[in-house]
Amino acid sequence: MKILLLGCKGQVGWELQRSLAPLGELVALDFDSIEPVADFARPEALTGTVRATDPDVIVNAAAYTAVDQAEAEPDLARTINTIAPGVLAQEAAARGAWLVHYSTDYVFDGGGMLPRNEDALTGPLNVYGHTKLDGERLVRLRHDRAVAMRAAEVLPAVHANAPVSSRTASEASRSGTHVSRLRVLGFMGPGSRFARLGRQRNMFMRLHSETSAARCQSSNRA
Repeated sequence: MKILLLGCKGQVGWELQRSLAPLGELVALDFDSIEPVADFARPEALTGTVRATDPDVIVNAAAYTAVDQAEAEPDLARTINTIAPGVLAQEAAARGAWLVHYSTDYVFDGGGMLPRNEDALTGPLNVYGHTKLDGERLVRLRHDRAVAMRAAEVLPAVHANAPVSSRTASEASRSGTHVSRLRVLGFMGPGSRFARLGRQRNMFMRLHSETSAARCQSSNRA
């Protein structure tokens, strides 16, 4: 299985590199990648990147995550968080590749303490949340083999740009340790097919199995 990981230097992407590497051939790119290009501020360039790498699975962990700054740069935030994922979804659909798109709990209004499922009402309060929610919708509109994951409380050992939970940060500070975790709030895919899987690795292993089976069937037909 060939995996194209975008946003590999971000909080989520940094951790995903280690998780995805054992599953197949991994091509990891970030905004500063030159060949192929992975600059989400230039969505049109992503078309050539997908075609050049020809992946079985695209994992999009790239995003504009400066929550406060997004209020002053709504157009850039929308380009990166909405338009660019839409381009990926379109290209993935055209070549039959899976798309795993990472989103955020900022698509909700911040109220309540109970876990939310795929059908929970959304209500973003800022530009960042709105652009991420619009990105989810565009991905699902353009590709029926896309999986969107809303994550929260990401606190990797190295990076510190994306929004994190103050509670989690305080716990890590008190213990003197670095925490790396990703809380998955909900999966959204065709028929919520992955909603019951509690671990990301299970999901990627499932994609690996389905992709391998599809390749075998194609070889047998040939």
